[in-house]
Amino acid sequence: MPAATDFRLVLVTCPDLPEARKIARAVVEKRLAACVNILTIPVESIYNWKEKVENTSEHLLLIKTSVGKLAALEKEVLRLHSYDTPEFIAISLESGSAAYLAWLQEVLQPELNFPSSD
Repeated sequence: MPAATDFRLVLVTCPDLPEARKIARAVVEKRLAACVNILTIPVESIYNWKEKVENTSEHLLLIKTSVGKLAALEKEVLRLHSYDTPEFIAISLESGSAAYLAWLQEVLQPELNFPSSD
């Protein structure tokens, strides 16, 4: 049985819903994430950027992944994201239901049967 500590919850904010959906779909299709929740109602972000306090509406992604996929996930998010410095925060899990953790582990395994290129 997988341990909760083998997985991470990653937070990523996006400037708009189309970009959030694009990133979510890409990381799930590439098996870098088992699931991505998108907050379709914007969150308000107040932050300091280049010595100025900014106030922006963003869409938050809640990405479920494994420790082993973190580096590749971050690389893909950075590739697809429009921000110069996108948020990418990974939070360790302390616990989770055995069934959900087993599902995460199963979904994040690489595909064993690749389609032929004939």
